[in-house]
Amino acid sequence: MTRYVIDPDVAIRLAHDRAVIGDEHQILAPALLRSQTLSLLYQGVHRGEMTRKDAERRLDYIRGLRIRLLGDRVLQTVAWKVADQLGWSDTFVAEYVALTQLQADALITLDGQLAHAVKKLVTVAPIDALSV
Repeated sequence: MTRYVIDPDVAIRLAHDRAVIGDEHQILAPALLRSQTLSLLYQGVHRGEMTRKDAERRLDYIRGLRIRLLGDRVLQTVAWKVADQLGWSDTFVAEYVALTQLQADALITLDGQLAHAVKKLVTVAPIDALSV
């Protein structure tokens, strides 16, 4: 079983595409994924990029994914170290990198700058890696 950490943009893209995730994959994310996806979808509605109904459908899809959400002390400690090592001003994204280091085979992100910044710390995989 391949374990992937996904970030909020990936979760929203999967929801938009109504992607089917293969049983051979396990998805992980920091617990903050829930709040971040809610916020991003709310912002999309607020900017007029989607309807509230579309956002709610995407939220329902994300809530239905088999995602193992984590947020323990060890993850927070490693996230702090990652953010410090990379000179970041906060630890939100660092939690995704830390979780990948601790429990996953690769990080999936749509953010090219993030992928480049962390390529020496974790393996970065394309979103297509989750496809059936």
